Amino acid sequence: MPRQRLTPEKLLQQAEEEERQAKRGNLKIYLGAAPGVGKTYMMLQDAIAQREQGLDILVGVAESHGRQEIEALLKKLEILPLQEVEYRERKILEFDIDGALKRNPGLILIDEMAHTNAPNLRHEKRWQDIKELLDRGINVYTTLNVQHIESLNDIVSQIIHIRIKETVPDFMLELANTIELVDLPPEDLLKRLQEGKIYFPQQAELAAENFFRKGNLIALRELALRVTAERVGAQVLLYRQGLGIQHIWPTKEKIVVCVGPGSQSTKLIRATKRMATNLQAEWIALYVETPQLQLSDEKRNSAIQNLRLAEQLGAQTQILTGFSVVNKIMNFSHEQNITKLIVGKKPRSRWKDILFGSLADEFVRNSGEIDVYIITSQNENLSLPVKTIPTKQTIPWWAYGLSTVMITFSTIIDFFLYPYLHESNLIIVYLFGIIIVSLCGQIGPALLTTAGSILMYSCLFLPPFLTFSLSDIQYIFTILVITLITIIISNLAIVTRKQAESSQAEEQRISVLHSLSRQLASTRGVDKLLETAVRYLSDIFNSEVLVLLSEDDHLEIRAKYKTEAPLSEKEQGVAQWVYDLGQIAGLGTDTLPFSDSIYVPLFTSQGTIGVVRLHPLQSTRLFTPEQMHLLEACVNQIALAIEVDRLQEQTKKSELQTETDRVRSTLLHSVSHDIRSPLIAVTGAASTLIEMSHELNASMIKKLGNEIYTETEEVSRLVSNLLQMTYLEAEDVQLKKQFYSLSDEINTVLKTLSKPLGKKPVHLHIPDNLPKVPFDRVLISEVLINLIDNAIKFTSPLAGIEISVVPEKDKVIISVEDRGPGIVQDEMNKLFEKFYRGRMLTSERGLGLGLAICRRVVHAHGGEIWAENCKKGGAAFRFTLPLHL
Repeated sequence: MPRQRLTPEKLLQQAEEEERQAKRGNLKIYLGAAPGVGKTYMMLQDAIAQREQGLDILVGVAESHGRQEIEALLKKLEILPLQEVEYRERKILEFDIDGALKRNPGLILIDEMAHTNAPNLRHEKRWQDIKELLDRGINVYTTLNVQHIESLNDIVSQIIHIRIKETVPDFMLELANTIELVDLPPEDLLKRLQEGKIYFPQQAELAAENFFRKGNLIALRELALRVTAERVGAQVLLYRQGLGIQHIWPTKEKIVVCVGPGSQSTKLIRATKRMATNLQAEWIALYVETPQLQLSDEKRNSAIQNLRLAEQLGAQTQILTGFSVVNKIMNFSHEQNITKLIVGKKPRSRWKDILFGSLADEFVRNSGEIDVYIITSQNENLSLPVKTIPTKQTIPWWAYGLSTVMITFSTIIDFFLYPYLHESNLIIVYLFGIIIVSLCGQIGPALLTTAGSILMYSCLFLPPFLTFSLSDIQYIFTILVITLITIIISNLAIVTRKQAESSQAEEQRISVLHSLSRQLASTRGVDKLLETAVRYLSDIFNSEVLVLLSEDDHLEIRAKYKTEAPLSEKEQGVAQWVYDLGQIAGLGTDTLPFSDSIYVPLFTSQGTIGVVRLHPLQSTRLFTPEQMHLLEACVNQIALAIEVDRLQEQTKKSELQTETDRVRSTLLHSVSHDIRSPLIAVTGAASTLIEMSHELNASMIKKLGNEIYTETEEVSRLVSNLLQMTYLEAEDVQLKKQFYSLSDEINTVLKTLSKPLGKKPVHLHIPDNLPKVPFDRVLISEVLINLIDNAIKFTSPLAGIEISVVPEKDKVIISVEDRGPGIVQDEMNKLFEKFYRGRMLTSERGLGLGLAICRRVVHAHGGEIWAENCKKGGAAFRFTLPLHL
């Protein structure tokens, strides 16, 4: 079996893939066309067979749906308990991924790969659970129906007229080491449905009317067979490439058509399309650039348009660079396991074939196991079906100038060397000059340098001198050999240069595309995104770039690079057409080809949002299909970044509006409740005084007066807190700091709160030598009042409160401790939020603003405030104040 030696790059890639595969678990997918074909049953049977060979097997999820044969198999295997999840007031059972990772089996069975997990689990989809298991090195067997494959979603919906919501991305199938098709004819499947082996009777009747129709099952079966065949074909190709196998394995038809400029190629493309359709085969359109065929820009553009025609008809396109068209295409064909090759041939006389050769004959001689189809063309002057743009061929005068300089320079050097070297060695100097010119990548100057060097050498350094005749036959042989060698070296140098330029350009594009992705991901704001995008697009495609975004269905220029000229009315019309229809148009396309720029729509999930215009600085050359694909990928990435940015802005606005509504609702509810209760109490007491004044004694009147005063004070405090919070949030707090005694301030606050404190003991721990501290007396009094009032609410009437002050290096720590129930752990970070009232609070009054005000005031003083649970029980609120201004 002939094999090709692998390149170092392929060997490295193969080694890296093997290393990744060694770390990742193996995945086997049991693929079926519909439920009930026996995927789960076959998976369990295979697992039991593996267990008998000593493999540690665990059943993660296996749905029996009441089938006795599956339940019988499950009894033979270890089953991982499912975890209970509450969803919509009922408990459902889900796969326990943490339990599976802790168990770490050699193989785990997970049924229904496309299943959607319940909310609040680690992963949204079950295939994500499977991927994590694989990444952690655990082998997985799973089942999947073909209608759940993401790329087939639209096709399946057209067949069964139902949109499948649970899908699995295609890369999960690519991760699979094995895809086993579990097949069952539609007749047998319908019989199983009628016998109740798939669904319960009521479900089966409904399924037979909708999904389980014979036509649907036949179509889905074809899709399942095709997916399996494509996966096997990909594995065959990877195996051949991994071992460097050149021998063709005709497992399926695959066609290559050779494309060039002219109308003959369009005939080949259409013929190949018809053949591929009849054979249901893949086909590829190839174009090879060689140094021997230095095409003008017009002909090269014609070849690229032919490639685009092939792409429109469903072909894959490829541009190769090499010295030999035949060798390059044949090597590509063997690598890709091509079975048929289609080439064109123009009939001509035999003597021309003998003198100049025939590509078609060369393909036939080198085809080996590949079938070669030759299609002739009688008339090459037919007009092209695609639009071409006028081009102007530029002559590389600089290269011809370099050729003249190198001939002259080599001759001067040989004049100096002539007395010391034999004349046969002097040709080496000319050869060196020929190589230098050849490295410029221009075949014409290289041939001119070769011819001029030989003429100067024979005229000036070979007898008879100053003539072009040669006296010795050996000189003729030497010159012929040198000429042949120089031509070969020139061509090889040109090929190497072109391949290096192509590789460098591709590497640069990939690097810039990666950089674009990173820049867009780290940039926020549409204007900044567009500024980054136009700069990178200009670098990638060497073009003037302009971006137009829609404003009320009217396109306006939002960003541009390397251009300042406004759009003409005609160009504005092209851009508007592209926006309205969402299609690429302009230079080199079949739509509006009169434009000298390319217009690409910006697509998002909400539709077209704008247009990107590129005006190539080298306007005589069309973009290749690969460049167009790269352009579309870049534009799609830009559109995605814009959409994400807009969605984030909308989300922020929505969250802000939601939070605003929540705060407003909380505020209105709390204020209405907290004001209404004191007003009712005040109204009741006042009514009693008015109606029963003649019956009340002095003590009752005093009691009602105290009640009116207390409730009025409560309302006043509520309003004060609201005003204080509004003041602290609306503007910068203007502190009136002076040095005060904290001991005096705490005692003053305790006197103010004497009535709420009642008989509750307060223990003070304040050092006698405590220095005075700079603070705003009014605001810090509010902080102390709120903290002590908070402690009163959470302690019983006889439980004490401890207040302490501890000086440190450059600050003091003030603590207020209670002996209440303490703080719930998940509330620790919420206590200082506006309108948050702790779950342990029994009183219905209060807005939850006190601690929020405390935090604002303390932060304005340059301090910190926090809460923690005390070891002796209860909660402690502590804050710091700086000792210096």
